[in-house]
Amino acid sequence: MAGVIQTTVRRSMPASLLLRVRHRSPGLANGLVGGALAAGLGLAAFTVLVMLLWVSSPYPDSGPGGALHVAAALWLLAHGAELVRVDTLSGAPAPMGVPPLLLAVVPVWLLHRAARDTAEGGARDNAPLMPGRTAWAGVVLGYLAVAAPAALYAAGGALRPSWAWTALCVPLIALVAAGTGVWTAYGRPSGPLEQVLGAVLPRGARHLVLGPDGRPGVAARAAAAGATVLVAGGAVLLTVSLGWHFGETRRTFGRLTEGWSGWLAVLLLCVTLLPNAAVWAAAYALGPGFLLGAGVAVTPLGARAAPLLPPFPLLAAVPDPGAGTALHGTVVALPLTAGVVVGWFVGRGSVTGGGRFGVWTTGRTAGAAAFAAGLCGVLMALLAGLAGGPLGTAALARFGPVWWQVGLATAVWLGLTAAATALTVRAWRLRRSYRRGERRADRVVAPRRRPALPRPPQRERLPRGTWFKRKRGRSAPAPAPVAADEPYLLLDDDGDDRAHGAPDDLRDLRDLRDGTDPFGLRPRPEPMGDLPTASPPAAPGDTEPRPPT
Repeated sequence: MAGVIQTTVRRSMPASLLLRVRHRSPGLANGLVGGALAAGLGLAAFTVLVMLLWVSSPYPDSGPGGALHVAAALWLLAHGAELVRVDTLSGAPAPMGVPPLLLAVVPVWLLHRAARDTAEGGARDNAPLMPGRTAWAGVVLGYLAVAAPAALYAAGGALRPSWAWTALCVPLIALVAAGTGVWTAYGRPSGPLEQVLGAVLPRGARHLVLGPDGRPGVAARAAAAGATVLVAGGAVLLTVSLGWHFGETRRTFGRLTEGWSGWLAVLLLCVTLLPNAAVWAAAYALGPGFLLGAGVAVTPLGARAAPLLPPFPLLAAVPDPGAGTALHGTVVALPLTAGVVVGWFVGRGSVTGGGRFGVWTTGRTAGAAAFAAGLCGVLMALLAGLAGGPLGTAALARFGPVWWQVGLATAVWLGLTAAATALTVRAWRLRRSYRRGERRADRVVAPRRRPALPRPPQRERLPRGTWFKRKRGRSAPAPAPVAADEPYLLLDDDGDDRAHGAPDDLRDLRDLRDGTDPFGLRPRPEPMGDLPTASPPAAPGDTEPRPPT
């Protein structure tokens, strides 16, 4: 009988461990599935695109296996990994490391959505979220579990991945994209950003990047606006140059391939490289320009001839070789416009309550503008580094802008223009804020001592050890409905009173019997007739009590 009770009541050891794992880490399995699904969808999208082009091609040079190898290699290239061509004319392997920036949107967006959905878990508003670290780790591990076999499969084709770049870029993209997804699911808390900024920036510049409400600060918004203007202006310059060289652009399609399927393939390749070309044009307008091979620089001051260039449509927009003209010098209007935009954002933020006393000083405004220009330079340097790379060896070892030159030129151009614009906008907005007949703000003599202003309430911050915080209102239960005719009693028993230190019932009765008030009030004095008769004061040295008089 004991054996029967033992087998029917207690569970076996493997079953109990399985239940513990299932109940304690519900987000890990979902994260693994979500990460693997994101990687599978990305591979499927690239495979469908390559197979359609292979099927429509009239002269395919390989079978379906070769097309699948190319699809896996392009998927790794979209993560920033460098590829190596082994079937070259010289027989030596040649690297290919110019990743199309438009293709990088697919894996980043899939990873972001997978991490966000895993952290939310399909829960409703009042349901708790899954642990952030568990969802993050699950999505990353599931994604890498599919990326590793894909890299091994791509190693057998004509385009083989570079193992060093693959081991660096693919996990990095997975970590960053999945982290942003979990961060979005938790309501975009400012705790992780505060910890990163605290380790990188000084205390006086942190509020310019991250505001007190968790939103981007004045300098961060200005830097993002400046980078957007530069890239968009580069796209406009690219379009104008392609239209100027329309004949050469149209002839390159016929030189590369024949038939509508080949033209469609070349057109799709040009579309995926459009963001790269826009960054190249922005670097050209900033002054450093870009390289069309080792030692072949293209700048507004002049361009050298590159005889090894293939007939590609986007390369037809490159200026003709020779010294620069006044028409080429008009491209400086782009960095000037970007500097004005950055200065306008900083100047507006200096007046609309961005400082401690509401209005920034001139020195602080100019410093914020220079800091925003530096942030924009960092963004442009990052884009320039991603938009270029090698296309071969020797003379083809470097294509695209040099990242540190682009970042430095951006900081210099925008720093000078943004500081002047920010001070102008600040003075103009201060002049408008005062009515006629009143003294201007810059003519008012400031007091020697600062007024004692009440300190604003401190914002609730996350603990230093936590990176994710759940959304407010998700874990809190909804308040119970109260009937309209139900009376509200002040002394009703509330379940939360004991949690806040309220006395229990026995203590209340004891305090009422002793004459003390449980609410901390003084007891009411008794009538005068019931007071005891006062005794005379005792003489010095007298130890015996005296009878009352």
